[in-house]
Amino acid sequence: MPYFSIIIPLFNKAKHIKHTLMSVLSQTFNDFEIIVVNDGSTDGSLAEVNSIQDGRITVFTIENQGVSNARNYGIGKAKSDLIPFLDADDLWKPNHLENLKHLYEQFPDCGVYAAAYEFQFGTKKIASLYYGVPKTEHWIGIVDDFFESSTINCIAYTSAVMIPKKVCEELGGFNSNYTSGEDTDLWIRIALKYPVAFTNSVSVIIHMTAENQITKTSIETRKHFDLEKFIEEERTNKTLKKYLDLNRFSIAIQHKIAGNHLISKDIINNIDTHNLNAKQRFLLQMNTQTLKTFIKIKDLLRKNGIGLSAFR
Repeated sequence: MPYFSIIIPLFNKAKHIKHTLMSVLSQTFNDFEIIVVNDGSTDGSLAEVNSIQDGRITVFTIENQGVSNARNYGIGKAKSDLIPFLDADDLWKPNHLENLKHLYEQFPDCGVYAAAYEFQFGTKKIASLYYGVPKTEHWIGIVDDFFESSTINCIAYTSAVMIPKKVCEELGGFNSNYTSGEDTDLWIRIALKYPVAFTNSVSVIIHMTAENQITKTSIETRKHFDLEKFIEEERTNKTLKKYLDLNRFSIAIQHKIAGNHLISKDIINNIDTHNLNAKQRFLLQMNTQTLKTFIKIKDLLRKNGIGLSAFR
């Protein structure tokens, strides 16, 4: 049985999937299987995968039903109880699996094992930031409060986490009814029940391509995870309430940019504005055109390696 079962959902990522797979095959720790779930790709992605000859790669082709269903399908096929996830356009540095293995050996009873990551915009990279996590080089440990530590960048990012298969199965995996925020929904469910282990050593590169950016069309057609699902837990967990309010802020801004003002207003009404910083409260007051201009400036700065964010 392999030590890790790596799950890669694949849908129309022909430009990236070979580089992604090579980043896995170049790991310093190599006792693993790779489960590629081809979610009905139509762009030649499958041919790119099949061009790599390695016995550790298994491909399953299914009808397109979304990334949550693809990940859950992969979980069902996994031979190992330790499941690292990787999106088909992201990259691992060579020591990623070695770091996760060390994290698991030190803290074997956690629900999520997460590594630090950085965002790549073109040729520029921007580091992620985590609130309240020690900045000591190569720090590993149990995160005191997952929700508090995730108020800038989230401790958990899909391409940078490992989840035990038994935890996935116990909690029902990713909710396939959601097409946006399905990962956030799972992180919350896990963090409410299990400790979360983390290493601040950056071993994952998140590829921020134009096709990943949310557009008016996508925000209107996506089924976002139910922000009110955890209403009972919010009442007794202040940091969860803040974490969810920050997610509400993000979704409200996206709807406002798309011109969905009534939806945006409904979401904003459920936010305790004391949980937002001054920049975030200011952005909520902007009109749609000003917000669009702000987003263009932010994207331009990111391409030049400057990480302007409302969450910092």
